[in-house]
Amino acid sequence: MGDTKTLRPRGRPRAFDPDAAVATAQRLFHERSYDDVSVADITGTLGINPPSFYAAFGSKAHLFGRVLDRYAREGAIPLQQLLDPTRPVIECLAAVLEEAACRYAGKAGASGCMVIEGVHSIDKDARQAAMVFLVGAEAAIHDFVAARHPEAADRVMDYMTTVMMGLSTNARRGHDHARLLESARLAVGGLEQAMRRPR
Repeated sequence: MGDTKTLRPRGRPRAFDPDAAVATAQRLFHERSYDDVSVADITGTLGINPPSFYAAFGSKAHLFGRVLDRYAREGAIPLQQLLDPTRPVIECLAAVLEEAACRYAGKAGASGCMVIEGVHSIDKDARQAAMVFLVGAEAAIHDFVAARHPEAADRVMDYMTTVMMGLSTNARRGHDHARLLESARLAVGGLEQAMRRPR
């Protein structure tokens, strides 16, 4: 009979993949919110120890910044595509709200907007990281409206932010896509008033 001892494979263990870790952290933050996910939750899910986590990311807030970068590339509303200067302003903004309803409805428990929810974090660093993305989105909407309706740009931007925050909150509460979409379409009426109302 041969040797019955189990032979362990030699060589270095599989390398830690920071990009895969960011994707995993994004799922955790989106499902449970930044504040409700601890470093222990993250390291336990990733199968690494805290020193490895801090060596790779520095802090939970820094990891959240990387998650937001990934979310902006792959999960956020594509404002550059939807805000088309060749189409009517109202039509484009309505498309943004409908896209928000679709994306915020989420999949597998990941509902709402990570940026909007991040702005409400109790952690100052996480809140500031999310605010950068929110301000950038607001600026894109403001500039798009101002190019043709400068007198309405401020109030339309404020209105869009308010509606999108409401959609995100209701998505986190469990509103499904159909219900969010109905709210988004109703909100277009208010958007039309905001465009018409003189200062």
